[in-house]
Amino acid sequence: MASPAAFQQLRELIEVQEVLLDKLRRKIKIQEENSVNKEQYEAIVKKLEKEEKEHAETKNALAITSEHLEFALGEIDVLSKQLEREKHAFDNALSRVNSKALKQSLQKDKLISKCTEIETHIQKQENILSCKENEIKELHHFINKQKQTLKKQASEFKIQKQQESYIANVLGKRLKKDFKL
Repeated sequence: MASPAAFQQLRELIEVQEVLLDKLRRKIKIQEENSVNKEQYEAIVKKLEKEEKEHAETKNALAITSEHLEFALGEIDVLSKQLEREKHAFDNALSRVNSKALKQSLQKDKLISKCTEIETHIQKQENILSCKENEIKELHHFINKQKQTLKKQASEFKIQKQQESYIANVLGKRLKKDFKL
């Protein structure tokens, strides 16, 4: 039979082990509270990857829109120059017609018929000019819409950057906490 001293030693050993076991349980509980669930971590990583992909797509869309804008500005410049040349040509033609009308007053009947033709041509030119001006107005409207779209995309890009920065800060803080433990 075992002696009372041996029982006492066994009791003390059991008490010490229970104290150590309680300390270990508390440590595990604290670690569980301060750690991130693997599923949550993977969800955050997936969300970050998705946001990076969306950022790349937005950047690509911005580049494409910029190309469209440059192209539209080029077209406006070409149309403006063409309109100026046509106005100049029209002014020159009208000036020549008027000087001929003054010089050839003896050929009144011929001049009246020529004037009618010229007026028809002028009307056609004015119609063409009107159409060109409408095209320019439409291009201006298109450019304004593109500017608004670019501003909106830039704003969304800024918000996205702020979100990414916030997520990076939160993840950084959590990782620091994990390393401290």
